[in-house]
Amino acid sequence: QSLCWRRGCCWSPLGDPNVPWCYFSSDHGYRVDGPLVTTQQGLQAPLARLPSPSLFGHDIDHLLLTTQHQTPNRLRFKITDPNNQRYEVPHEHVGSFTGPAASNLKYEVEV
Repeated sequence: QSLCWRRGCCWSPLGDPNVPWCYFSSDHGYRVDGPLVTTQQGLQAPLARLPSPSLFGHDIDHLLLTTQHQTPNRLRFKITDPNNQRYEVPHEHVGSFTGPAASNLKYEVEV
């Protein structure tokens, strides 16, 4: 409990073992900080870090959320630092998506 509070989290012990007792409040994390932009593949949204305690340090203040509507059943989202390119681990079975966004989606995206 004390470690949870030191991190700036909320503590709420419950009887259900599948529900976390330590969790972040809604004023942790990031918020959309600008217009949503529709792209050929999906959406982009700039994100800004909310003023809250840092869990690991070296937080990035501005991020970019990118979505790709790859198929009617598959959404890919990616959160990146728009100001600094970082190494991304290549995946042998996941190539880059170059096509237009799928139509007749079986899911909804809310940002």
